[in-house]
Amino acid sequence: MTNQTPLPRRTRIKICGLTREADVAAACEAGADALGFVFYPHSARAVDLARARTLCREAAPFVTLTALFVNPTFDEVRAVLDEVPVQLLQFHGDEPESFCARFGRPWLKAARVRPGLNLLDFCACHRGAQGILLDADARGYGGGGEVFDWSLIPALPGVRIVLAGGLAPHNVFDAVRRVRPWAVDVSSGVEVAKGQKDAARIAAFVRAVRAADEENHN
Repeated sequence: MTNQTPLPRRTRIKICGLTREADVAAACEAGADALGFVFYPHSARAVDLARARTLCREAAPFVTLTALFVNPTFDEVRAVLDEVPVQLLQFHGDEPESFCARFGRPWLKAARVRPGLNLLDFCACHRGAQGILLDADARGYGGGGEVFDWSLIPALPGVRIVLAGGLAPHNVFDAVRRVRPWAVDVSSGVEVAKGQKDAARIAAFVRAVRAADEENHN
């Protein structure tokens, strides 16, 4: 279902799970609005502090650098903020709003969408979030390449939806046309292997989003 938040003229795009300098450059060149770096040690796309600092130096101006966490401790988040120039935090675990808001940075909260999840209640419990990221209820946290049933998304007035979960160049046009999110987030859908992006797939993904934007505003 189309969400009822006023649409931006341009859907924002985040490329997540970056581990290589060339992929950061490709994402920026293609026109990505945000880059995601994973600080969840059980992820195949996880980076340490030194690697993240190196990758962030490759980012273009005005691209938002995002740190992704899953049930971190306060000290783990603080260590990233002290060492890496990220501007946005993204929480994918069971973190309550009181935790997410402790760091003085804008933040996103991920919901694993499934039948029976009340997204209206979920959003109400995370009112301080800059946006609510909707992901598949897959094993692990993010990057699973699984698409969830978009019809499970109710109208969420006033909520900036970040759509994730199995997006790729072949389906993101339809996703943006149907869901009309504020932003889309892709990881495995532009990869040749876990943590290894493909410049051509990134470019195709961005083109498909822009084509959907044109359709939505015509």
